[in-house]
Amino acid sequence: MKKKVVVGMSGGVDSSVAAYLLKEEGYDVIGVTMEIWPKEAEGEDGGCCGLSAAEDAREVADRLGIPHYVMNFREVFEEKVIRYFVEEYRNARTPNPCVVCNTCIKWDALLKKSMALGADYIATGHYANVERLASGRWTLRKSACVEKDQTYVLCGLNQEQLAHTRMPIGNHTKSEVRQIAAEIGLEVADKPDSQDICFVSNHDYAGFIEKYTGESSEPGNYVDAKGNVLGRHRGLVHYTIGQRKGLGIAAGHPLFVKELRPQTNEVVLGTAEEVFGEALIATNLNFMAIPPMKVGDEMDVTAKIRYRHEAAPCRIRLTEEDRLFCRFLKPVRAITPGQTIALYDGDLVVGGGKVCAERF
Repeated sequence: MKKKVVVGMSGGVDSSVAAYLLKEEGYDVIGVTMEIWPKEAEGEDGGCCGLSAAEDAREVADRLGIPHYVMNFREVFEEKVIRYFVEEYRNARTPNPCVVCNTCIKWDALLKKSMALGADYIATGHYANVERLASGRWTLRKSACVEKDQTYVLCGLNQEQLAHTRMPIGNHTKSEVRQIAAEIGLEVADKPDSQDICFVSNHDYAGFIEKYTGESSEPGNYVDAKGNVLGRHRGLVHYTIGQRKGLGIAAGHPLFVKELRPQTNEVVLGTAEEVFGEALIATNLNFMAIPPMKVGDEMDVTAKIRYRHEAAPCRIRLTEEDRLFCRFLKPVRAITPGQTIALYDGDLVVGGGKVCAERF
């Protein structure tokens, strides 16, 4: 019997070609679009999550000759992703909703529902490769398309989830994926990539949070590292570590957000050099290529502290259960509490976690 795979189809070129390649490999392919876009925003274009996504995915499925369904995940998405996003910003941390969506929605809710329907695997159009090592552990290997590699946003996947995952475009470049789509006549071949968080319009995070909560962010003081007042800010949700634009303050030299202090409602500003740090602490740990570390274990790896960050050499040490200390060989820019840290050994994902504190 053919192995059955449920492909998460966003209506974009990547997931569309993923479905095609799996069908060509002989899988019994079922396309599923996750309905997570809030009801009050149904008239808007939600990128990979809006109404147009389901329509495009359905057209692709018809072209490929595979069944297509829309599954409602609105409630769990609001609970696990949107509320998390709002609360992190309100607590002066910078969230990573795409990572949480992957671990809690695509590879939890969707995987469970797919398994209940008799599927053997789920698949997506992510630029990454699933690999089983000689040790028996499942991990991810970086994509052949370096500039599109998405292992960073997938570093929270556990062993069970990886064992039931297929990522068929991991060894293709973006141009190759678009060429395949064009060759088989898919209208989404030239569809632009989604660039923003799906439930936030125009990058206006603060506006979304204020509308969602019905509360305005409280203005406070800009201060320097010594506590000297430099001016007034618009509210903590408007800022993140390393930010320069939109500060609305004049000085004789460029200023950047160095720290957010929710206890005093202060935004600490500093020079470009002052936003570099050499160490951090991470929690919510997940290990892939290696078994979970034991307290006292150390390892030399490279680490990414944001999606566009180039992985930097560092040494990690488990100081206590679910608490990892990471010291970089050279200071890195804008270590940000709330963000994801992904750990690598060459092209393999060692694991990941959540930055809970930084040390300068």
